Amino acid sequence: MGVTFPNETAEYRVARDALLKREVELRRQMEAVAGELRALPPGGEVPEDYLFDGIDADGRTTQVQLSELFRGGDTLMLYHFMFPRHIQDDRPGPTTGSASRLPLAEGPCPSCTALLDMWEGTIPHFEGLGGNLAAVAGAPIERVAAFARDRGWKHLRLLSAAHNNFKRDYRGEDDKGQQVPILTVFKRWPDGRIRLHWASELVFEPADPGQDMRHLGTVEPVWTLFDLTPDGRPDACEQIDYSCCHGGGRSAGG
Repeated sequence: MGVTFPNETAEYRVARDALLKREVELRRQMEAVAGELRALPPGGEVPEDYLFDGIDADGRTTQVQLSELFRGGDTLMLYHFMFPRHIQDDRPGPTTGSASRLPLAEGPCPSCTALLDMWEGTIPHFEGLGGNLAAVAGAPIERVAAFARDRGWKHLRLLSAAHNNFKRDYRGEDDKGQQVPILTVFKRWPDGRIRLHWASELVFEPADPGQDMRHLGTVEPVWTLFDLTPDGRPDACEQIDYSCCHGGGRSAGG
């Protein structure tokens, strides 16, 4: 049975039905690509059991090895949080909190911050269904933890690779020390070896005109929401704070 809505025109319905067919095709194509991703052969074994800096349940600094990050399953997603931000990123930094006192170039990336804001509420569902995700910054863990408190992040697992080569080895940092927001997915195999399964390598591919790389486009809700609006995505980038809504320039956690 076809769907109709009040007062729609025949022209609208014809165009909408044609678009609906494209949406069905897109859904099938997305599942086909996801199936190919799941079926990838084993990737390269990690060269070392990286030792990360973290924060324990009591808020104290601690250290944890990559192999210890696997919780409740054999997959692990590590997002390379651009903290510090790219040196060419001149968007305003935080206006309040600990990171507001840092030089702009040493502060967090607004786009990464927006993405982690979105994931913060998702983590209990993701982990509850068997997922395992952490964000790895290049900044010292004390800075990362302080910023997390400022944002009100309570569910995200945050780590620092300030004292290991993880980000450099897995392309989260270039040869000039600039950060790259790549997502890496690891799998622990039955023999105990940990191998890379997939990484968002689309971040390194040239983008089409008028687009960014969209290497994580399907997991960035703010942009996929805009895709459903008549005007589409705004010609703008995420910010740390906004003055437009919810009482002014309030941080997500403040």
